Amino acid sequence: MKITLAKTAGFCFGVNRAVNMLYDLVADGVNVCTLGPIIHNPQVVADLESKGVNIINNISDAVNNKKVVIRTHGVEQNILKYCIDNSLDYIDATCPFVKKIHKIVQKESSSDMPVLIAGDKNHPEVIGIKSYCNGDCFVFNSEDELNEIFAKNSFSTENPFLVVSQTTFSTKEWKKCVKKVKLLYTNAIIFDTICNATEERQAEALKLSKENDIMIIVGGRTSSNTAKLKSVCEPNCPTYLIETAEELRDIALCDVQSIGVTAGASTPDSIIKEVIRTMSEKFENANTMNMEETGFEQMLEESFNSMSFDKNVVGTVIGFTATEIQVEIAGRKHTGYVSFDEYSDDPSADPKAELKVGDEIKLRIMKTNDVEGTIILSKRLYDRDSVWENVEADDTIHTGVVTGIVGDNKGVFVQSGAIKVFVPASLAKMRRNDSLEDLVKTEVEYKIIEVNKQKRRVVGSIREVAASKRREVEDAFWANVTEGAVYTGTVRSLTNYGAFVDLGGVDGMVHISELSWQRIKHPSEVVSVGDTVEVYVKELDRENKKISLGYKKVEDNPWEILKRDYPVDSEVDAKIVSITSFGAFAQIIPGIDGLVHISQISHKHIGTPAEVLKVGDVVKAKIMEIDFDKKRVSLSIKALIEPPVVEEAPVEEVVEAAAEEAVVEE
Repeated sequence: MKITLAKTAGFCFGVNRAVNMLYDLVADGVNVCTLGPIIHNPQVVADLESKGVNIINNISDAVNNKKVVIRTHGVEQNILKYCIDNSLDYIDATCPFVKKIHKIVQKESSSDMPVLIAGDKNHPEVIGIKSYCNGDCFVFNSEDELNEIFAKNSFSTENPFLVVSQTTFSTKEWKKCVKKVKLLYTNAIIFDTICNATEERQAEALKLSKENDIMIIVGGRTSSNTAKLKSVCEPNCPTYLIETAEELRDIALCDVQSIGVTAGASTPDSIIKEVIRTMSEKFENANTMNMEETGFEQMLEESFNSMSFDKNVVGTVIGFTATEIQVEIAGRKHTGYVSFDEYSDDPSADPKAELKVGDEIKLRIMKTNDVEGTIILSKRLYDRDSVWENVEADDTIHTGVVTGIVGDNKGVFVQSGAIKVFVPASLAKMRRNDSLEDLVKTEVEYKIIEVNKQKRRVVGSIREVAASKRREVEDAFWANVTEGAVYTGTVRSLTNYGAFVDLGGVDGMVHISELSWQRIKHPSEVVSVGDTVEVYVKELDRENKKISLGYKKVEDNPWEILKRDYPVDSEVDAKIVSITSFGAFAQIIPGIDGLVHISQISHKHIGTPAEVLKVGDVVKAKIMEIDFDKKRVSLSIKALIEPPVVEEAPVEEVVEAAAEEAVVEE
């Protein structure tokens, strides 16, 4: 019996990258979960679960202390935004070929440019692609469904539309659909986004199905990629889809002379090997089988030896595409590709701006594909490993950008090149009341205080660097400060008794009594946190490093204003602010009240001031006297009022009245 294993069987680049990433995280002791199954293979998923990798079905179920890995199929755009907005620690393991589709539809689509997607409308990859479309989008899984879309919608022959496909879409069906689109709409913009590996896999499966008695497809039943392989082979020979070697017991192989074997992109090599071993054990001549003139073990190993990892090379840049860097590797005939996603951990890095043709860059081989003649490489992984070789806890000051807050204000993450540093809250803030939110997206300086290279964990301290610099600033300040010196500072905080002002690294306090010439109940009536204020040094306590500051200015002293603008005999409009039994107090200017004695209110006799005045009245008054020592001002209202005229009685009436008064006395 002859068994032929497809050269393209097993993990594709994207799946292999994601699965290895997860196993590496588990080996490093990282608590990790995946948003949905990482791939459509129950055996791999179960093995990862046994190692502690949990599956969550909703991003809102993510736990803050767990790293979230986005599956290879990709997710909707809003899910990645949720991760960023909520500062989740996540890794996007979306296949680069899927990412490429996201970028195409996001860039090219619009309200006037609808998108047609060839694929399964319920597949996670297609759902993710739809979320990046900027206008209408339609999904079709066959030529018939495409015709239905054209029948129900009026597409203009003048305005173009985009056509893309799911990476695992049937190449046969794709060609039929593309032919239909070109026939009806010559202005359609078509992007063939079926993964090259998928196309090669389907083509080889088709060839094997025509050359063998039966085909065995190994892979998960829920995998779109595996289902397509089965549909490609079924028209040519009996085709069986199995997930494990145990399922071979239900397949009659006795009269079979030749078997073709292939596997989906989500099928690990261990399962493929077990399937081949099980088939060989069914026959007595297992050791003499003609398997392309080689033993199955040798053939299988050769099939997988093209997947090369952990190999460092130097590549020469030979060109750029919209999403990749093309490089040439000395001594290899393969063309090398570095996707922009694999260029740097810094999201702002621009390879087209930083590189030019002829530049040499150090790279890590991720996968070699002999069928396609390509090598997939990563500069990001090479840089990350290189950086770790030099990470040490010492007194070196590093810089980085705070990317987010960890958990419930437990600390912050600082991205410094390829290294992500955790800074606990106690080491991130100078003061307990400082907000971690203020640090996000700012560049900070820090020291590394702890390194665990095995787990790739780094703990840093922002506070240590800030405290050291603050001590230098304080020393310089105290060496030069003098009483009376004027500073421009920022109000840092307020208390019931005053305001603390940052003078540029050193704090001083303005007592509430020094904030205003008027009586205030709280400093917030005069200043607010963040205000820029001009203050002067009133008093220095060098032993205890305390600074008393003044804020109110001499020229604003209301008694100085009174002396300058309101001399004795001045007339003022005064507002009655309180009334007593002996008089009324009236505000002359803010901060100074004068007393109008009851005797100075009216020319007429009054019992109490309240008979003619009430609080809030504005009256004209004359300043009669000012005692600057005792801070007293005397006012008079009646001084500005003409006294009433008293009419005199005739002389005869006065004499007669006096006579009558005398008679009465006798």
